[in-house]
Amino acid sequence: MKSFVALVGRPNVGKSTLFNRLVGERLSVVDDRPGTTRDRVQAPVEWRGQSFTLVDTGGIEPLEPLRDKEKRVLAEGSADFIYEIREQAEIAIGEADVIVFAVDAQVGLTSIDESVADILRKLIGQRQQAGKAVPTILVAAGKADTQALKASAVEFYSLGLGDVFPLSGLRGEGTGDLIDAIIEALPQQPEEPVDQTVRIAIVGRPNVGKSSMFNQLIGEPRVIVSPVAGTTRDAIDTVIEFHDAAETGDDRRPTTDDQTATITNEDENESDETSIVHRPSSVVDELTSAKITLVDTAGIRKRGTIEPGVEKYSVLRAFRAMERSQVVLLLIDAVDGITAQDEHIAGYVLDENKSVVVCVNKWDQIESDEKVARSAKPIKGFGMLTENMLAFMQIVQERLNFMAYVPVLFVSAKSGFRCDQIFPTALRTNEARSMRIPTSSVNRILREAMEKHAPPSKSGRRLNIMFGSQVGVNPPHFVFTVNDPKIVHFSYQRFLENRLRDEYGFLGTPLRITFKGRREE
Repeated sequence: MKSFVALVGRPNVGKSTLFNRLVGERLSVVDDRPGTTRDRVQAPVEWRGQSFTLVDTGGIEPLEPLRDKEKRVLAEGSADFIYEIREQAEIAIGEADVIVFAVDAQVGLTSIDESVADILRKLIGQRQQAGKAVPTILVAAGKADTQALKASAVEFYSLGLGDVFPLSGLRGEGTGDLIDAIIEALPQQPEEPVDQTVRIAIVGRPNVGKSSMFNQLIGEPRVIVSPVAGTTRDAIDTVIEFHDAAETGDDRRPTTDDQTATITNEDENESDETSIVHRPSSVVDELTSAKITLVDTAGIRKRGTIEPGVEKYSVLRAFRAMERSQVVLLLIDAVDGITAQDEHIAGYVLDENKSVVVCVNKWDQIESDEKVARSAKPIKGFGMLTENMLAFMQIVQERLNFMAYVPVLFVSAKSGFRCDQIFPTALRTNEARSMRIPTSSVNRILREAMEKHAPPSKSGRRLNIMFGSQVGVNPPHFVFTVNDPKIVHFSYQRFLENRLRDEYGFLGTPLRITFKGRREE
């Protein structure tokens, strides 16, 4: 897992500008008004072959203005959120491997900077008492746009926190020295043993039934289930021995007598036992057994609707859980239908290049098991569907048209309806991640595709695809050598992707396609 670097400081010292400079794109909102950043933003940073996750936080303010009405807050726009902003910054500080303390070189050292430094020392003391490692603190003296300001930045050494780096986040001057120091300060990550399990993360917006589905899949109530949105705060890893009941001749639900594997809660470092999960013999495919790590995560909300405090950090953990998984179960509420937030989450999953199974949960509130058994009809390529299921699936394909390749299951975590199909489908999508196509087959598909639909032209030049091959897996990665990559239109790339899928399926799995000029190495 990537190391965690927290960017903290009082309001309006240029944290978000520095954040955007370090990650290389404008992710944090930047504004001259203090207090623009209210929630944390995180992004991966890569530098000289090493990487870490950088987290931007809201400005920390002393609490005196809340006690003394005559004192003004620094960020008037965040006056109502001082406690919450401070809480979420403290959470980041408590978990960070390296802390970058941002100050303003133009304003110089202020009493507020000293107060924030005291907060840092207090929190680090708490970490020491808890037996946690002490993070390195680096002082970033931003807005140092002149030699005089860079020279005067030495006054921040009086804070006694760590090395001071004069820099300009806006112009980029001095940021290379800072990031070099961050890389040097990162703790050495121990080599983790190769994980032979299939990692499956359950994600979705709050209150769609993720914890209920988690319990249904492992066969016993390991996770608190509550109708109140946001109950799950941490990602919980559970290792499951999955067996095909058709092989064992057993279609029982697991009991305590079946317990054989190990469950690991990463946050508590506690051990317990997990169940063997059996699949009813009615589901037939080539799978016989597999070891699965199932991850239950907190609900993901759109950035603007994330409440301050603990929930924001649980969202960060949900993203990290996705990062560590191969397959994602995206839960959608059958009663609410597909929302804009479901589309946002699907986009997050796609950005991480993860395989996906869409699970439309709470289907028992739409149709009873008896009605489904009575009215479902076989639909080629989709199994037994009712008219309501078929109509909902069409909506899924319209709203998630950028993920048209994903399988859709209609399930109920509460009743167990069709939940036996989830693991087999997820395992098949994981197999697709490792699929390799012979180079001869790739080029045959290319030739047939170009005969059916000629490549596009631009400014009088026609695209010529000379050669193609698969260069990687997890997910499958194809490289096509062309005369000029600039001529490639996204619609033709989509056409080629669909031709690969028509031939080999790649169920629920994204494909990476790269066009390379023949002179490129």
